[in-house]
Amino acid sequence: MAVHIRLARHGAKKSPFYRIVVTDQRSPRDGRFIENLGTFHPAIEKLDVNRERIEHWRSHGAKPSATLERLLKKPQPTSV
Repeated sequence: MAVHIRLARHGAKKSPFYRIVVTDQRSPRDGRFIENLGTFHPAIEKLDVNRERIEHWRSHGAKPSATLERLLKKPQPTSV
């Protein structure tokens, strides 16, 4: 079983948000998943993610999608 870390789309039409999930690669985009690791809100560019769990899954062979990899590398604004 190949495990991937990817985005699952949720929210209303033209107002999406994405959940970051660990899933079997054969599952559909919004289908069954193993674990929910966080969310991404593109309208406000807000990424809430459990990086500890992402590293856990990566160490067990899970591969992040290209889009998620780009989001994780992007520096996040700090709250003041």
